[in-house]
Amino acid sequence: MMSDYRGLNQANWNDRAPLHADSLDYHFDDFRTDPSFLSHVVRFDLPRLGDIRGVDAVHLQCHIGTDTLSLARLGATVTGLDFSPASLAEARKLADAAATPIEYVESDIYDAVSALGGRRFGLVYTGVGALCWLPDIRRWAATVAALLRPGGRLFLREYHPVLWSIDETRTDALTIGYPYFETAEPMVFNDETTYVETDSTVANTITHEWNHGLGEIVEALLQADLTLTQLVEHDSVPSNPLPGRMVHDDQWEWRLIDHPERLPLSYTLQARKG
Repeated sequence: MMSDYRGLNQANWNDRAPLHADSLDYHFDDFRTDPSFLSHVVRFDLPRLGDIRGVDAVHLQCHIGTDTLSLARLGATVTGLDFSPASLAEARKLADAAATPIEYVESDIYDAVSALGGRRFGLVYTGVGALCWLPDIRRWAATVAALLRPGGRLFLREYHPVLWSIDETRTDALTIGYPYFETAEPMVFNDETTYVETDSTVANTITHEWNHGLGEIVEALLQADLTLTQLVEHDSVPSNPLPGRMVHDDQWEWRLIDHPERLPLSYTLQARKG
């Protein structure tokens, strides 16, 4: 029987949203004061993202909207979608402060097609830290395909599933501690902290998460009749998932201090429909 992962995870993200908006990590003040400021996640992939001026895009699992606003600043017409009303409240406040029209829709990703009224887009964008909250990667790929018009593309940057399989509590070695492949049952975590610098904690501490192997993700997209056009693995990530073992560069990317070539940390994937 499937867990109540939506309710548990939504409550957790509702707690996280104001903490993230108030943290320096999400750079709300920079977005408000500098009309050219882009999120570090979007800036990292600019050479691969290319010219998106005039493209109608949907940002799935958009959270508090910093990547969404960045896509809009690059010239796209963007709709953001997320299941957390608290996250969308922060995203709307940021867009208003930046005087940028962005439509935000509250919906679980699996209900995105109906929530968006059957609209199709030239670009489906998903940023880091999204897929681990979904139990079924094939259903995700089918949703992406249904949201794309012919010729439209998916743009995804994600944490690498090899990284997500590493036990972060083991600081003496890189040790596999979690599933690499998608499992029927979720990994259950109980954590009152979040990934930004904050003295506050969350009240709803239980989350349910899944890993998805890189082959599973690619195969799901192929089965949804999408054509893979790019897959690049990176030795860096825009956060610090292995505390004490990583260092960040001037682009706000984190790498292993010791032999970073040992571990893929993230990847950028693109696929096209039709």
